[in-house]
Amino acid sequence: MLLASIFFREPCVNCARCNGLPFHQMSQLPRTVVLFGLLLVVSLALRGQSLADTITLAFGGDEHTHILLILPLAMALIYLDRNKFRAGSLPSIGVGSVLLGMAAVLVTLSVWGDGLPLDGRLSLSMFGLVTWWIASVVLCFGVLTFRAFLFPLCFLFWMVPIPQLVTEGAISFLQHQSAFAARLLFLLAGVPVTQDGIVLSIPGLDIEVARQCSSIRSSLMLMITTMVLAHLFLRSGWRKAFLIAVAIPLAALKNGLRIFTIVELGTRVDPGFFDGNLHHRGGILFFGVSVAMTAGLLWVLRQTENASDPMK
Repeated sequence: MLLASIFFREPCVNCARCNGLPFHQMSQLPRTVVLFGLLLVVSLALRGQSLADTITLAFGGDEHTHILLILPLAMALIYLDRNKFRAGSLPSIGVGSVLLGMAAVLVTLSVWGDGLPLDGRLSLSMFGLVTWWIASVVLCFGVLTFRAFLFPLCFLFWMVPIPQLVTEGAISFLQHQSAFAARLLFLLAGVPVTQDGIVLSIPGLDIEVARQCSSIRSSLMLMITTMVLAHLFLRSGWRKAFLIAVAIPLAALKNGLRIFTIVELGTRVDPGFFDGNLHHRGGILFFGVSVAMTAGLLWVLRQTENASDPMK
């Protein structure tokens, strides 16, 4: 609070040097920028190792690859909405200080939480770091600025590594739902099929939806892509929520389609498809199909949105 009072004190109003402009338009912005930079430097000094560990983790595991895209995407979204920034926005010292305190508590718990697993401590530390960044924005540029950039700032929470316990639950969910989606596709194709958990049985072949078949990486990428598309192209809150919610079953459908396609090609065309490039490197193809389906739904939602708003 002492540091904030130094940066935000009012030395003059409408003085000659300011050419008659209010002080908060001439003097306060540079000081808030300096303070914001100092807060960022402090955050990196205290928890820079957590950020480095998170980036290392993102390079080493499929379920964390998406983290590499989050900061560049958030910065790009802020740049696209830069006109929303108001140079004269008043800082929110009280709210910002409370959020900084919460971030400090989270970081402290991650350091001293001996009972937490290592991945849990890293997640807690990164959650605290992102909270610190957001608190810095609120403290220096105000609540109105935070609201103007609500999506890209909250989008930064995707940088928090998902704990292994949650990841395993998500993978298991995707395995079962992918098996269910593949079974539906086999039934639609007239292929007799039964399902026992993550095992599908068709005449002459049993198929287990393995951990790798959950496609956790592409499923997370689909979720992130859908969120960004919804933010950029939709205005209605419920339409945004609907599009994002559809990404979950669409991820399972994408996996089911991949299983169905490989099995059909392997049994009807060439058994080499079971261990070919489509099996091991075809994820990008089916990810593209899911993005195309998302884009189609987005187009429909935009049409209904424009129809409901004749001014657009």
